[in-house]
Amino acid sequence: MSFIYKIANQPSEFEQIIELNYRTFVEEIPQHEENDSRTLIDKFHEENTYIICLKGERVIGMICVRSNRPFSLDSKIGNVENHLPVEVENPCEVRLLAVDAAYRNGRAFLGLVQALIRFCLKLGYDAALISGTTREQKLYEQMGFKPFAYLTGNEDAAFQPMYLTKETFDAGIAGRLLKEQVNFLPGPATIAAEVSQGLSTVPYSHRSKEYESKLKLVKEQLKSLVNARHVQLLHGTGTLANDVIAGQLRQLGGRGLILVNGEFGERLVNHAERFGLLFDTIEVEWGTTFLEEEVKATLTQGNYEWMWAVHCETSTGVLNDIDMLKEACKEYGLKLSIDCISSIGAVPIDLEGVSFASGVSGKALASYTGLSFVFHDEVVKPANNLPRYLDLGAYSAADGIPYSQSSNLLNALAGALKRYKNPDIVYKQIANRHRFIRNGLEEAGLTVLSKEQYSVPAIMTVVLPVSQSAKHLGDNLYLNGFSLHYESSYLQQKNWIQISCMNDVGEKDMKKMLRTLKGLCNMHNEASVR
Repeated sequence: MSFIYKIANQPSEFEQIIELNYRTFVEEIPQHEENDSRTLIDKFHEENTYIICLKGERVIGMICVRSNRPFSLDSKIGNVENHLPVEVENPCEVRLLAVDAAYRNGRAFLGLVQALIRFCLKLGYDAALISGTTREQKLYEQMGFKPFAYLTGNEDAAFQPMYLTKETFDAGIAGRLLKEQVNFLPGPATIAAEVSQGLSTVPYSHRSKEYESKLKLVKEQLKSLVNARHVQLLHGTGTLANDVIAGQLRQLGGRGLILVNGEFGERLVNHAERFGLLFDTIEVEWGTTFLEEEVKATLTQGNYEWMWAVHCETSTGVLNDIDMLKEACKEYGLKLSIDCISSIGAVPIDLEGVSFASGVSGKALASYTGLSFVFHDEVVKPANNLPRYLDLGAYSAADGIPYSQSSNLLNALAGALKRYKNPDIVYKQIANRHRFIRNGLEEAGLTVLSKEQYSVPAIMTVVLPVSQSAKHLGDNLYLNGFSLHYESSYLQQKNWIQISCMNDVGEKDMKKMLRTLKGLCNMHNEASVR
């Protein structure tokens, strides 16, 4: 069985921690007095966060992190900042690094240090400080720790103050062996080399012919990808694009209908409220989709001018039926607007007959966050009653360049769109990853929220039992090198965790993520039973 790294939170784990602490710092390194219980509780135990290495249910290694001042080192050498050769703003102290004698082949130690650096970076620490036993000083230095100040302790247990930063870690063995986090997030995307090269080019003027030519090419590629007649690029996130659409719906006037089956449907409602739009809603349970007969029944009863819905409801993994909505709007004479932020580049889309649709550069298209798009079916004229930055007509009238724009973001997007010369290949890859991961989750006994027949291949939502924290699970997966989506407030409220299939992740990494996820869940379940 592989080692699994996690933050200790179970009684059995803490019992093993104080036993390992005793074996290491009493029996092996004579730093404390012996006792009959053969356990050692650290004086900062209640303040410590313990990162542990598990083999099965056995704690075979540990390291603890504490940021409260004064540090243990402060009491030994005075204020540590007075001795450090580098400036630090948010340090933490790392203590009690111990690995069971049977597992000191370096692998568990290496994994603990790598988990430590992930933990510190995630919490914003810029330096980790230790009192390293001189017996293992060479090993610490190989991991990136650098000595400073002077020895503490005594002849039997001498300790060298040491520090670790991101720079010294990268230069050490652990840093060189540390893989990038495997990205299962719906954004930011994993960036390909040609995309990052586009971002790093020397900026050029948005008023130049070079920019005009590149923008025209990108717009043609985007329109071709989704079969749209017009598109405008905006410098901002999908929230900006949906605000722009809300402004156009206000220009239409009349009452509209907003479809809600998740967080992002609710956000459309909020956009509409902020623009003072008149509207009704159809709301169904999160994780389900809209039935054609219910939509048409509502349209029959009301006098509506427009409809607004989310295509891929990212919060649940549901793919709403855009063709059904287009047909319903055509039958009842409504203008249809669609939030395609998480579906563009992930699944085939046909925007023919859609009045407005939003998209972004930083999700399935796998470019940098910072550009959004509004597709429109008809030519839009400027409107002086809209804020300048939200006036879609102003973009259209200026051939897409009404204000200052970034050539770097445009070049990056152009690089990302190159892989869509044959989009079906990309869609198939995403669908294959979805099928592989979903099968693995179901085989592990985990529940995917959305039924398969209306699930989007780009992302899936995993429903966890009340007894298991999505945040704890997500944090522990991160320590093991896997970035999943769990930190949004709506996910934590519902205790859900999400796995995106948008990024190019190989089968080996998918298998390892599923194995680690299953192992962490099983550990929790067994602990709950006990």
